[in-house]
Amino acid sequence: MNQTTEKNTNKTLAYLKRVIQYRLDSEYGNSTPIPPKAVTIEDSLLSTFISTHNLTETETIILLIALVPHISPNFFNTIISEYLPKGGEFPEFGGIKGKNHRGILPTGETVQFIIAGNDIEKRNALCNLFSEDHVFAKAGILYLDDVPKGEPVMSGRLIIETEFVQLLTTGTVLKPKMSSDFPAQRIETDLVWKDLILNKKTLQQIKEIETWLQYNDILLNDWNMKSRIKPGYRVMFHGPPGTGKTLTANLLGKYTQRDVYRIDLSLVVSKYIGETEKNLSKLFDKAKSKDWILFFDEADAIFGKRTNVRDAHDKYANQEVSYLLQRIEAHPGLVILASNFKSNIDTAFTRRFQSMIEFELPTSIERLALWKNNLPSKITVEKSMDLDELAKKYEITGANIVNVIQYACLKTISEDNKSILKSHILEGIKKEYQKEGKSLHL
Repeated sequence: MNQTTEKNTNKTLAYLKRVIQYRLDSEYGNSTPIPPKAVTIEDSLLSTFISTHNLTETETIILLIALVPHISPNFFNTIISEYLPKGGEFPEFGGIKGKNHRGILPTGETVQFIIAGNDIEKRNALCNLFSEDHVFAKAGILYLDDVPKGEPVMSGRLIIETEFVQLLTTGTVLKPKMSSDFPAQRIETDLVWKDLILNKKTLQQIKEIETWLQYNDILLNDWNMKSRIKPGYRVMFHGPPGTGKTLTANLLGKYTQRDVYRIDLSLVVSKYIGETEKNLSKLFDKAKSKDWILFFDEADAIFGKRTNVRDAHDKYANQEVSYLLQRIEAHPGLVILASNFKSNIDTAFTRRFQSMIEFELPTSIERLALWKNNLPSKITVEKSMDLDELAKKYEITGANIVNVIQYACLKTISEDNKSILKSHILEGIKKEYQKEGKSLHL
């Protein structure tokens, strides 16, 4: 932490301390408290954040209450101990203990006390700052954790998202990592559009998605179409493995400056009733305020054709699908579902999508382009190897071709050959056929 950042942090903590002391003095002190002046910190991470989100003084205080345990673990304890020198409970202040954290973790009740004291009307008004319509929720900044059934909603822990902790303390944002709480993995590619070899019809449909990504905000906001058009864009990619579905999602993100997250449905779908909805809720809640592309690979796992309800498991499985559809339709960003076979997907689901894009097996012309694009430029191919003949003879996908080239190149390096041998390429093709249960006689 540099000197300027440290100075700004100390100034911010001093302000929050005065705010809390003012409340404590107002409720329990003997002297007449002096209201603290609003904090003014120019050219800081906090001031930039406050300006960007147009936060009021009350909202700024809430942000600081959520942030302070990540900066000064003993902050709340130190202040309260001044008013309770002999120790004891302070239920009005709220707060809970964590599993690892030894200090006080603030709750909604902590916010109510610090800002409104025992003023019932003001305390109730503060509940609105945690609604779905508030900037805290819309931007995914902070929220109140769920509480056990029957307990006050405002007793939920006040949680600021980790990325905003990083942003406000270091100026950088860490990308979320895949976990049970976030069942998605960020994917990216070094390839470019010219590496994606597809037929003209498929490329044109992909161009339509790119157009939506670039101009949807103008359509909704500048053209006032929010009330007429549903938010978000839903598309299904279907076709054999290795035909470019994942690469397309990557390239759409790369060329529109958006992160692409591939959802691991094995982490999402739970055998326990209600857990699948919970896992999906966490994902969409985090994604709704981001400009991400959500890529559900192997969507058959959850969007497969439904059977008649025979037992409770079938009933809840259908509920899970209905919930996912609901969240997808409400999501304001791009959602891509990928399947190897369109026929596996229930037609009731496919009608919900704006676009259905087929990724066909490449033609011989497209396979030739794939061979030429993916062979390394630093080494030649054996003269007897006719790429045009190779493309016509062997009907394999782009992913197969990349695997063959990798195999042949490694063989070339290990044997210290001066060129890539035809025999190694054919061996690689045979291996790809065998992986898919096909026979090939070279």
